[in-house]
Amino acid sequence: MTRSTSRAFYTILAAQFFSSLADNALLAASVILLAEMLADSSLEPMLKAFFTISYVLLAPFVGAFADSRPKGQVMFITNSIKIIGASIMLFGVHPLMAYAVVGLGAAAYSPAKYGIITELLPAEKLVVANGWIEAATVLSIIFGTATGALLAKSNVQVWFHSLFPFTSFTPATTAIFIICLIYALAAILNRLIPDTGVRYEKQAHRVGALIKDFWHCNMTLWRDKLGQISLAITTLLWGVAAVMQFIILDWAQQDLGQTKNDSFVMQAFVGIGSTIGAILAARFIAMRRATSVIPLGMLLGVSLISLLWIRSVYIAFPLMVMIGALGGFFLVPMNAMLQHRGYVLLSAGHSIAVQNFNENLSILLMLSIYAGLKYFHVPLHTAIVLFIVFITVLMMMFYRWYLYNKKHHDADKLIEEIAHHEHI
Repeated sequence: MTRSTSRAFYTILAAQFFSSLADNALLAASVILLAEMLADSSLEPMLKAFFTISYVLLAPFVGAFADSRPKGQVMFITNSIKIIGASIMLFGVHPLMAYAVVGLGAAAYSPAKYGIITELLPAEKLVVANGWIEAATVLSIIFGTATGALLAKSNVQVWFHSLFPFTSFTPATTAIFIICLIYALAAILNRLIPDTGVRYEKQAHRVGALIKDFWHCNMTLWRDKLGQISLAITTLLWGVAAVMQFIILDWAQQDLGQTKNDSFVMQAFVGIGSTIGAILAARFIAMRRATSVIPLGMLLGVSLISLLWIRSVYIAFPLMVMIGALGGFFLVPMNAMLQHRGYVLLSAGHSIAVQNFNENLSILLMLSIYAGLKYFHVPLHTAIVLFIVFITVLMMMFYRWYLYNKKHHDADKLIEEIAHHEHI
């Protein structure tokens, strides 16, 4: 990697860190804002659902947008949309609606964020680069959720009001104002990302043509005997991860006696484990061996059963780290393999848009199910067991699907193609 390439990669990494940190801080602050509004607790997972719906609805269009101009420029534009979404909460717009606007920016930001990595780096660097991107993202989740909860404490609001006595912010809106400044820092970093020089053929502009093109890209990746496995697994994992974020929030309050603000710290420990797992995967799992981690998916589901009996914060912390480490170690190779197959079969922006569509459709459906369970007052432990069974059974099915493709469709040949790219 040349010095200029390294500088560009680290600028992307920093921009991703601060933009994602603000996303996660805003989620925590928005949950606390709903509590200030005395809203029903079933609306909390719907925050993430409203954020996610843009990924699903805009999937046919954001890939073309990401490939239509330099990725750094796309990231700046979409990060600016996030700033608008966060700031309108300060003027009384309902958090669900405002967070949907932030999701609009995030949906268009994601193909550019991941697509520029495939443009910038050779195939053999993708697992390592994804490990760093994943580590930065998870660190941003750790610090973001903790930052959002910390900034929404009443003593921060008192300090802020002493500096700016003309303001009338609540603790939650004080946090949201500061988060807007973090988004602004990410936008400045977006402007510093250099143009990779990669250009794609002119993108379609008609809605019908874009939807048709997207559907073709989606089916191309689902028909690929290696891409379909990694796409199925990452789709499941992201949906489950989104639900577990809120399950852990509820579990920490119900079983560990934590306050809502302090419960976000428990999520941070999952993030610490995910960072460890992502770094280990980047270090020890080459892309040609990515499928070797598939059986770990079944362990990930089984490990969650311990939530039913833990009542001590001190035991909960290492458990959260272990669960996060399994998830990070499992996700990074699958994500890298999927990105590379998408890049080979499609293009950087289009492949990430397909990935986002499927993964966020899973998030949207699973969060809606969990919100429904909360609305009908299904006991938390019952919900946990349902999701554990769901994860474990599907992961067993996916592993058998991979073994079938390996035996009957020579999926290993596609893995060998990846190995060939790694040595070019």
